[in-house]
Amino acid sequence: MHQPTAAGVLPPVIDMCAVGVRRATRWLLDGIDWQVRPGSRWVILGPNGAGKTTLLNIAAAQLFPTVGMVHILGEELGSVDVSELRTRIGWSSALLASEIPAEETVHNVVLTGAYAVTGRWREEYDSTDALRARGLVDEWGLIELVDRPFGTLSEGERKRCMVARSLMSDPELLILDEPAAGLDLAGREQLLDGLGRLAQDPTAPTMVLVTHHVEEIPQGFTDLLMLHAGTVSATGALDDTLSNESLSSTFGLRIGLHRAGNRYFAVQQGN
Repeated sequence: MHQPTAAGVLPPVIDMCAVGVRRATRWLLDGIDWQVRPGSRWVILGPNGAGKTTLLNIAAAQLFPTVGMVHILGEELGSVDVSELRTRIGWSSALLASEIPAEETVHNVVLTGAYAVTGRWREEYDSTDALRARGLVDEWGLIELVDRPFGTLSEGERKRCMVARSLMSDPELLILDEPAAGLDLAGREQLLDGLGRLAQDPTAPTMVLVTHHVEEIPQGFTDLLMLHAGTVSATGALDDTLSNESLSSTFGLRIGLHRAGNRYFAVQQGN
C-alpha cells in the first residue's frame, strides 16, 4: 500500500505510471502517467477510440494493464483482492445499465448498489440500507418512480438512477462513463445539474467523468486529462488546460472554445 509522503498527506486515489494496454498488435493505451488526488473532480476528454473507456476500466479495477504500475485507493492492482477493492468504487456506465434486469424496481436498482450486484437475489439489507436507497432516489429526482420497473424509465431517468446506484455504497471513488450520452437537451441538463451539485459537495467522493463533448462537463469539475490515440495529449487544471489549441490537437480539427458562466461550448472553426 502507498504510504503518505508526509504527515497528514494522503496518497493518490488513482496513481498510474507508464500504463499501457495492448490488444493483438495495437496499443489502446500507451505510456499513461496519471495521478488523481483525494477530493479532486476529473474530466477525461477525447474523441471516440481515444482510449477513454479502457482507462476508466483500469481505474475501476475492472481491467489490468498490459504494462505499467497502477495503484487504486492505495492498493496495487495485481496484489489485492479486486472484488473487495471494487466495493469502494462507485461505477456508472451504459454497459452496467444494460445488465440491470428490466423488471427490477428503481428502489432495488439503487439498493443493490450496496453489494455491486445487478438484481435482488439472496443479499440481506437492513432498514438503514432501505432508507439510504430511498434518500438517493429522492435526491436524484426519482421518488415518484421509486416502484417503477427500470425497463420502463426514460433514458434520462435511467441515467440518474444509475448515478444514484453508484453512490449507494458511499464510495471513496466515483467513476462515470459518459453519463450524459444519448440524452435529449432536457435530460442532459437535469443530469448535469445534479452532477454539478454533487461535484461541489465537499463530502462527495473523488470523481472521474468521461465524455467527448465539452458541453457535458458539469459545473464544479477541477482537472482535465485529454486523450488522443491512446496517449495523453494534455493534462492539468481544467480552466488552464481546456483551450482552442488543446481541443484542436486532441480532436484533429480546428475547434473554437467558448464559455458561458460555468459551462463550455465548442464549435468548428473555418479553415
